[in-house]
Amino acid sequence: MRPSRVVRHLPFVVVLSALVFPTGACGQQEAPPVDDLEARARAIHESVITIDTHDDISPNFATEDSDPGQREGRQVTLPKMREGGLDMTFFVVYVGQTERTPENYAAAQERAVVLFDAIHRLTDEMYPDEIGFAWTPDDVERLHAEGKLVTTIGIENGYSIGKDLSLMEEYHARGARYFGLTHIGHNDLADSSIPRENLGDAEEEHGGVSEFGAEAIAEANRLGMMVDVSHASGKTAVDAARLSKAPVIASHSAVRELADTPRNLRDDELVAIKENGGVVQIVAFDGYVKIPSEEKQAALAALRENAPFESWAAATPEQRDAYREARSKLNDEYPGATVEDFVDHIDYAVELIGIDHVGISSDFDGGGGVTGWDDASETFNVTLELVKRGYSEEDIRKMWGGNLLRVWRDVERVAAELQAG
Repeated sequence: MRPSRVVRHLPFVVVLSALVFPTGACGQQEAPPVDDLEARARAIHESVITIDTHDDISPNFATEDSDPGQREGRQVTLPKMREGGLDMTFFVVYVGQTERTPENYAAAQERAVVLFDAIHRLTDEMYPDEIGFAWTPDDVERLHAEGKLVTTIGIENGYSIGKDLSLMEEYHARGARYFGLTHIGHNDLADSSIPRENLGDAEEEHGGVSEFGAEAIAEANRLGMMVDVSHASGKTAVDAARLSKAPVIASHSAVRELADTPRNLRDDELVAIKENGGVVQIVAFDGYVKIPSEEKQAALAALRENAPFESWAAATPEQRDAYREARSKLNDEYPGATVEDFVDHIDYAVELIGIDHVGISSDFDGGGGVTGWDDASETFNVTLELVKRGYSEEDIRKMWGGNLLRVWRDVERVAAELQAG
């Protein structure tokens, strides 16, 4: 059952009048002008550290063929981050699930290293004066205070370690600060929310986290990597929250109660993450925020089938822009999720598990985006919608990055205690 509604679901004019504008002598309240509302939202947006916890990259990232220093070609570029006031992003080392063979494990590791190197090439060689790499939460705050954009690394799909637990230490040394257990398809660590029939997956393989997965969670705790349960099955997410000695995260997931897709989190999963002390980064992914109609799903499938590239990673910047334009036209014909729909998911999560356990993510350049927040340049629109709904500056500070930094620090503290013995 959906939790009872709270004050922030009241019309924003009433909320802001009650919270910001005092009652006059005759008891009448005046609604704030729209310009004042936007000015207040901009002041808040500029005062907080805005962190997006999931942005995908391709193997040619940080090269002439995919240059984040140029405005176009990607949803997240340095100019778009500046334009929209997005201060930090977790660029993602993603390796897709394939058949579990020694050869494929080796190939997965090679792909992961290519992506790690690309992210460091961005910060160390291409644009060191524009964007810095954060190894710790303190680095985030220092780099932001210096006026730089900030990035660090998340791993999507633990398949990239194969069956070699020692790779987790190597990846941590390369800068990985969260470790996603699964992607689409089960692996040796855990069950996925979406099995891969073409790989022979049954509905469940391990019934949640495997014995090897429990070892990987313990190793992440020891190293100081956040454990990420996005893409995991419900049982996996609950197991991970129970097994982890440190808070866990869902780096890019929405609410199952509002959009019934396996990629979203059920209430029991949300509560398990809260009880673990973790944070759920609500994702602005159109199809996870609002289930598309059958007609739109068919149109999207046709668009993907006729795309002039084999994979998103292989697409040129021009092909990506053309694909996004075609998708945008489909959204005009079949209206999709909006920023307002996206913030509905935030509202729901806040009501169920509390403001201290909710954050924000996009999944940009990996399929993410909604009308109104379809690339980094539109990031302010999220803050504006939060202000419209009556969230305070402190609430917004927590959701845009404060909660994530708190979890990250807790993970570091647990690691220090475990390493001290």
